[in-house]
Amino acid sequence: MPRKRAGNISGTPEICRRDLEELIRNFETHLREGELRTKVLALVPIFHGLRDLGKSLIPYELARAARDRILYYFCQYPKVVINGDELLVVSGIQEYARRLRELRVQQGWAIASGVTIKEMREAEADEVPDEWKLMSPDDYVLLRDTQDRDAAHRWHCANSIRKERLSVRDKILKFMRANVGQGVTNEELRYVASDKTEWARRVRELRTELGWPIVTRTTGRPDLDVGVYVLEADRQNPEHDRTIPDDVRRAVMRRDGHKCTECGWSHDEWNPSDPRHLEIHHIQHHAKGGKNDEGNLLTLCTVCHDAIHRS
Repeated sequence: MPRKRAGNISGTPEICRRDLEELIRNFETHLREGELRTKVLALVPIFHGLRDLGKSLIPYELARAARDRILYYFCQYPKVVINGDELLVVSGIQEYARRLRELRVQQGWAIASGVTIKEMREAEADEVPDEWKLMSPDDYVLLRDTQDRDAAHRWHCANSIRKERLSVRDKILKFMRANVGQGVTNEELRYVASDKTEWARRVRELRTELGWPIVTRTTGRPDLDVGVYVLEADRQNPEHDRTIPDDVRRAVMRRDGHKCTECGWSHDEWNPSDPRHLEIHHIQHHAKGGKNDEGNLLTLCTVCHDAIHRS
């Protein structure tokens, strides 16, 4: 039995709706009189009619392929939680998840899944906005509405590192050291960690226990998007500075306007030839009883920090 299509991808929503209504009216006869297979076959064009109606909601001249429609939809609602069923409707295909991966890996769009956000929330709750904390595994969110042209290279790098016989923490560190100064997404870190759920905890350990200057939106770089991490320099912070709690570190940087209190340098001036970053300095040295409280701490760039410790 040939399949009747209810409209086409270039049809308007109204045309697709009228075609679908006609198919549903015709189905009433099969529903009353037909045997099982006849009913199923009569539903096939209705199923495709619904799919065509969903695809028609985004004009063909704006997005011709399923991947284009998914991207168009996300870009209309950046940082808004989108359910997989919505993507099923606008894409018109069952395998929309494959198109999501293509958008991430091949085109550099930072789209995070509910699974990744959940793992991030469990390790660092402050990093996740309240409206994202109830995301289900089938939910997705576009972290930023700009395309990252370097993402394909990073995914290739991540693919090589994830195959190495290293611990999850060492894989993440190697990946971040290969991308110093670049924002990497939570999805990239999860991938390089071979999809292990512990990835977010290991990132936190690298920052708080081992002193690698990995910053996020809430740990020193409010200009970053949620779910983006940056290793600011390929060096570890001094051991005595690693004991400063994140909330105190945030408060000190916020108080000092996210600038070096000595020279005024800020991340707005960062460039690859001047890879300094901001650190927290103990006015009274920690080894001499200096406390980890705001009154004993200052924000300094690495250049000024090193100069003070040399003097």
